[in-house]
Amino acid sequence: MIGKMIWYAAILLIGAVTTAVQLDRQSAATPTLAEFVPKPARGFAQAQLAARALQSGPSELAVKEAELLVERRPIPAEPLRLLAQAKFSAGQSEAGLLTIQIAARRGWRDPAAQETMLRLAIAAGDEAEAARRYTALFLQSGTQDALLVELGATLFETTDGPAARTLIEIVSANDRWPDTFLRRGQRVLRPGTFVEIVGEAAWHGADFSCEILIDLGPSLTRRDTTAGKKWTELMQKHC
Repeated sequence: MIGKMIWYAAILLIGAVTTAVQLDRQSAATPTLAEFVPKPARGFAQAQLAARALQSGPSELAVKEAELLVERRPIPAEPLRLLAQAKFSAGQSEAGLLTIQIAARRGWRDPAAQETMLRLAIAAGDEAEAARRYTALFLQSGTQDALLVELGATLFETTDGPAARTLIEIVSANDRWPDTFLRRGQRVLRPGTFVEIVGEAAWHGADFSCEILIDLGPSLTRRDTTAGKKWTELMQKHC
């Protein structure tokens, strides 16, 4: 009898744990479920609660909820980024800056963390670091072109500065990066700047696809005649 009771209790416990875990996962898609997830099982739910507190709760609550989230999920960058935002909102600027730096190092694929670090780098005058963060955003398909246009106009006013030189080094050093840069770069960078960066990268050994170079010629010429002429010269040398 006692053995059966233990067995049934174990079954009920497993069922309760399974339900809590499933409810926690579902809260990622249905945020309103977050508060119904038992506290020990909150992972995805805690992220929802932290984000909600950041948006509408007092700043002290946002920090508390975000700290709990980091305790539950210490490895990913997103919880750290939420904690940084909460600390900034609470006026804890130094702690927020340190936290966002850690988040950005862990999560090169977290657009919000990279954008924050990029803007901080621009404000600090560190153009090389800003260019590296720009590249991280550039490679994310979810990054809006409008953001890249805005930040690119600030960073790459000339091709003689540290930002442009850093971007040229990055484009030249990766075999799979050049063609990706061509297709998106012609949309988000000024035509003249784009042509000069591509030319410098090619001179430093970047292996661009001649097919893509040819395809981009007409659109560049329509946008900027001078850039279009330089592009034609570049194609003749490269292809």
